[in-house]
Amino acid sequence: MGVAEISLLLLVGIIALLALGVPLGLASGFLGAAIAYWKFGERGFFILGQRMYDITIEHALLAVPLFIFMAMLLERSDIAKDMYSSLNIWLSKTRGGIAIVTSIMAIIMAAMSGIIGGEIVLLGLIALPQMLRLGYDQNLAVGTICASGSLGTMIPPSIVLIIYGVVTETSIHALFKAAIVPGLMLGGIYIAYIMVRTRMNPELAPLPELEVEVTLMDKLIALKGVLPPVLLVFAILGSIYGGITGITEAAAIGCIGTLFIIKMRGEFSLGLLLEALQRTMRSTGTIIWVTFGATALAGAYSLVGGPTFVANSIVGFDLPPMGVILMMMAVFLFLGAVMDWVGIVLLAMPVFLPIVAKFSTEDMGLLGGLESKHMAVWFGILFCVNMQVSFLSPPFGGAAFYLKSVAPPHIKLTDIFKGFLPFIVMQLIVLAIMLLFPEITSVFLD
Repeated sequence: MGVAEISLLLLVGIIALLALGVPLGLASGFLGAAIAYWKFGERGFFILGQRMYDITIEHALLAVPLFIFMAMLLERSDIAKDMYSSLNIWLSKTRGGIAIVTSIMAIIMAAMSGIIGGEIVLLGLIALPQMLRLGYDQNLAVGTICASGSLGTMIPPSIVLIIYGVVTETSIHALFKAAIVPGLMLGGIYIAYIMVRTRMNPELAPLPELEVEVTLMDKLIALKGVLPPVLLVFAILGSIYGGITGITEAAAIGCIGTLFIIKMRGEFSLGLLLEALQRTMRSTGTIIWVTFGATALAGAYSLVGGPTFVANSIVGFDLPPMGVILMMMAVFLFLGAVMDWVGIVLLAMPVFLPIVAKFSTEDMGLLGGLESKHMAVWFGILFCVNMQVSFLSPPFGGAAFYLKSVAPPHIKLTDIFKGFLPFIVMQLIVLAIMLLFPEITSVFLD
């Protein structure tokens, strides 16, 4: 059996196993182990085991459970609730103010933890009831929460960028710097959309009736709810961008800072700590098993010559470089609708990135202003924007299921996906901008 037949067998196999409800880690791991044993016997298991060991000893991966732990601490405390209340006081008289507050809060939280699940659940518990109570349009409310809540995997310190950097051996510092503008661009376009849409149709976001006039002094006092999270963001990102610490050490600083804030607020308890640790272990365990499985499948496929076969097949289409990039974006969008992002990074990047690395930078975008040393960084940012779309894409968009777990019973899953449409369009617009003007990602790069 040739590489083409093995590729088809693996594609059909992974789709069939996922359709049967087999977790991605187990499905990919089983197929990888089966191919390795079939082609190389017991020796194949040792080769795959070495690949798994090599990726698990990467120092940067320690940042993943640390950032997850910090997110779980934030979710269990009232830090986010106080931040929401503080921002709401400042924008109480603004049309669509609560939706704007939700987006701003999501951006700040994204810069603190780098994950999406807990953030969407938290925003769903805090912001959704408030928006529905005031008569906000349901589609606008759910779309704002899920699209903004997904920014945790785009804005540094994004866990997606950390895993991408480890797998592709790309500088995580460079990825974090490159993601600043695209991440803020996504958040900014969401806020601009809310402001324009609610002014064109005020019925989408009625203004609340204020019983007491909010004074400037009230707004200044309310800043105390925003100050601790903002200081935490500066401590984490400042230590990274300032070259003071590495990614892992910055994550540890974030955990210690979060625990300190919780303690100073009088919210710390052994129960809170244990629950945060348990949830962290569950989330980290899921990522590890997917990493093991996808590494096994990617390793086995590499051993039989899969990446070379795929590269030759793509080149055989005789497309221009940007045409090949667009084809890869379409593959990412398709895979993102049915597969977890960890699996996509581990399965697709060893195949796609070597192809992209061979392209001339003059062929990238409209102006060709990207330096060759930044090619892998730019491709990583493109992947992250694609994953933003995948988090909202039916039928398996993770953001919808996170929100559904805390949404009122009358909001169905189909209603949630319906509210995503304009935000998916905005994400695709940002993706197009990154494709046409790749030099945007190198604004803060050396």
